[in-house]
Amino acid sequence: MATGTCTAPTATTITEEAESLPRVLKPAAPTSATALLQLMWLASPALPVGGFSYSEALESAVESGLVADEAQAGRWLADQLQLGLARSDIPVVHRAFGAWQRHDPATIAELNAWVTQTRETSELLQQTQQMGRSLLEWLKNRDGADTRLTILAALRPAPTWPVAFALAAAQTGAAAREALLAFAFGWAENMVQAALKAVPLGQNAGQRILGQLSETMPAVVDRAMRLADSERQAFTPMLAIVSAQHETQYSRLFRS
Repeated sequence: MATGTCTAPTATTITEEAESLPRVLKPAAPTSATALLQLMWLASPALPVGGFSYSEALESAVESGLVADEAQAGRWLADQLQLGLARSDIPVVHRAFGAWQRHDPATIAELNAWVTQTRETSELLQQTQQMGRSLLEWLKNRDGADTRLTILAALRPAPTWPVAFALAAAQTGAAAREALLAFAFGWAENMVQAALKAVPLGQNAGQRILGQLSETMPAVVDRAMRLADSERQAFTPMLAIVSAQHETQYSRLFRS
C-alpha cells in the first residue's frame, strides 16, 4: 500500500464502507451554470497557484522504485485519495466552506491551525501555505471587496490551501458537495500530470488513471461530508517517509 500501514483500511474497503452507509445528507439546491463554471475554473491546473509544480512525494516514490508503471501509479494515487484526502483535506474544505458561509472566523482559524500542524514534512507544509497565499492574492484581484479576505489574510503563519479553496468555492454560490468534487478533481488532475512526467507515462495512461480516480470521488466526498471533527485524521506514514526523502533527492522536477 502506498500511503498507509498494514493495519490501515484499504482504499477498496473505504469505498465499500461509504457506499453502504445511509445517505443522510440533505439535498442541496442545484448548482447554477455560473457557479459550475467557476468551480471548473478553481479546479483547473491553469489556476495560478502553482499546483502543477508539486508531486506530493510521487516523484520520490518513483525514485525509490515504489511506482514504476501505470498500475502502480494508479494504486498510489487511489490510496492517497482514499486514505489521505478523504480523511483530512476534503473534510477540512467541507467544514471551512460552511464556516465561511456563516462568517465564523474562530472555526476558520481552528481548521487552518489543524492543517498546519498535521503536515508531516516541510515540503508538504510549504506546499499548502504557498498555494494558500497564491489563492489569496488571486481572490484579492478578483473581488477585493469581500471582507472575508481580511480573515483569510490574517491567518498565521499563512492561509492553507484547503481553507483558502473553501472560501473561493463559497464565493461561487455552489453547493458544498459540488465544491468538494471540484477540489478532489483539481488535486487528481494535477497529480496525474505529475505522474506523466515523473514515472513517466503516456497521455492515454494518464487519462485512464484520472477516469479511475473520478469514479471513486462521489463516494469519497459523501463519506468526507459525514465525517465528524473527531474522526478527521492525517496519518499516511509511507507518504511522509517518501516526502522526507524527496527533500534531499539528488535530481528533482517538482517542489514536493
